[in-house]
Amino acid sequence: MNVIPTRIAGGRFSLFNATPPSSPVALKFGFAHLRQRSRRFGVGFPTMMAGSLEKCVVCSETSTTNSGVIRPATEANSEEAVGAVKAGKVIAVPTDTLYGFACDACSMEAVSRIYEIKGRKHTSPLAICVGEVSDINRFAITDHLPRGLLHCLLPGPVTVVLRRGFCPDLQSSLIFKKISGCFAGEASMLEKSLNPGLDSIGVRVPDCNFIRTIAHGSGSALALTSANLSGKPSSVCIKDFENLWEDCAYVYDGGVLPSGRAGSTVVELIEPGKYKILREGSAKEETVAILERHSLLENVGMTS
Repeated sequence: MNVIPTRIAGGRFSLFNATPPSSPVALKFGFAHLRQRSRRFGVGFPTMMAGSLEKCVVCSETSTTNSGVIRPATEANSEEAVGAVKAGKVIAVPTDTLYGFACDACSMEAVSRIYEIKGRKHTSPLAICVGEVSDINRFAITDHLPRGLLHCLLPGPVTVVLRRGFCPDLQSSLIFKKISGCFAGEASMLEKSLNPGLDSIGVRVPDCNFIRTIAHGSGSALALTSANLSGKPSSVCIKDFENLWEDCAYVYDGGVLPSGRAGSTVVELIEPGKYKILREGSAKEETVAILERHSLLENVGMTS
């Protein structure tokens, strides 16, 4: 998720670095090891939501305020959230790192609305969120990556920056049939609506069932960015962006998120065999360990 002002340099998706706290957990097994330890809620919602019950009272039922409609971030409300996204609305949702604003990434009107809500320049790129790791190659080139790398990094607190487009090995099938509700033209649709003119794109698969269910149900990708005014601190609970509730169709409350305000670790994986950390985020050490275990080398000569 973009939680720090972004810029475009040399036609690439880039972010300024932040210095987050880091954890040595999951160096051996990748983020999958963390996920196995963090599941609660019975339906697969991660610890970040369940654990937050100790820190604040999570909305347990719908409440309507002068600032908007608040819903608990539960599986029961995911269908409603999908409907709002398909209708071109902006919603606020928890992720595995921060609260974010989300909408249909293929809707120019909805994407423009996110920029308007945040007071953000249109030259600052947005990331996308998809429901499954296997969905990434519908929007970005992944065939140059080591086998299994993406499944070790994701789902998790990582944004991977890749070349836009879709993999050549999918081209023939995408031309003639749907995949998860979208046609081959979705890549070109996304190019028109999201970060036009930029040849790379940041992709997230958060370790949070709620937003992933929404992304999957939408049949497309979600445009995703931090729920805050541009340049202001990121949000770890819905009270942090209370002044923006009225701009959202729904605000989904998952309690206080425990990961801090560092956001996801952003890594560029465009050049074969190389990686570049664009933002340290909350999981730099774990991310680098996974990348190097797959024999990738840091691209120290590339400017961000």
